[in-house]
Amino acid sequence: MLSGADLVYWRRKQQQWSSLAERAPDDATADYLHRVFEPTARAIAGLERALAGTDLLEEALSLDLRRPQDYFERVWSTAFRASDLAKLNDADDTELDALDLGEVS
Repeated sequence: MLSGADLVYWRRKQQQWSSLAERAPDDATADYLHRVFEPTARAIAGLERALAGTDLLEEALSLDLRRPQDYFERVWSTAFRASDLAKLNDADDTELDALDLGEVS
């Protein structure tokens, strides 16, 4: 499960993986690192899309995880299955209505 509060954390992880791939000793290693992280990247993109659909994206992006003031805000308590988020990222706009995101509040 991923909540809106996870977005900043996973974006940082994505940047770390990307940085590792950029510094890889060869293209094969860089390609491997990108392939390993790809399912997570799709889930992150789906989380962004799901949060945008619930008008929580800006709140999630502005969240400072070093000073969580209220763990009961909607951005913390709205969560989605990672596998559903990956599907959401792969879906085009016409398919969105047919997807069941499995939102857990």
